[in-house]
Amino acid sequence: MEALLDFLNNLTNPDWIVAHGGLYLLLFIVFAETGILIGFFLPGDPILFIAGIIIANLTLGPVDSVLTLLYWIALISAAGIVGNFVGYWCGKYFGHRLLRMKDNWLFKKEYIFRAQEFYDKRGGMAIILARFLPVVRTFAPIVAGIVKMDFKKFALYNVVGGILWVGSLATLGYLLGENAWVQRNLEYVIMAIVFLATAPVLLKLGTGAGKRKQATPAVETETVEEEC
Repeated sequence: MEALLDFLNNLTNPDWIVAHGGLYLLLFIVFAETGILIGFFLPGDPILFIAGIIIANLTLGPVDSVLTLLYWIALISAAGIVGNFVGYWCGKYFGHRLLRMKDNWLFKKEYIFRAQEFYDKRGGMAIILARFLPVVRTFAPIVAGIVKMDFKKFALYNVVGGILWVGSLATLGYLLGENAWVQRNLEYVIMAIVFLATAPVLLKLGTGAGKRKQATPAVETETVEEEC
């Protein structure tokens, strides 16, 4: 457990990441968080932001730097997209076994139920929105597989969501990566990035729920007036 905590703490250190695999480590983490059931605890959002910081601090010319950023975004997006496909197929073929598993410190059925509730509210868009929500992004593709969502539809949302998620956070890290204040306060910046990435999605969900509640009485009022 102590080794795992040390590993997670080091994932917020760009120098440590570069010294322990660099891009390959990032690809594994993104794939594991989006494709492997027990990968939900991995810090996907901070990792993408740090990927941009790493590129910004490489000794490259402006053109090469941008090309490297696009190259990393393409590869990391592919890792996240493949990860979601793995989650989808796991849900489709092994979902019934997951729902029979007993809760333990690493896995709780509550995670699946939370993702399913999110999916039921947002439909296919949940695959895109879930990218920006820790834990939910791990289980949303599994739930899509369990409910046997149309594969072509899932593939479209999966690709779009993966590119938006990776592209936005990695680019933000790249743009801020050479800022001295950001480097000195990286942990606080990462916490702010996670909040900013999840807040719009949560706000949209809350607003949507409020509109649905307001719409229901209106329908009932119209029905009463017609009967009168």
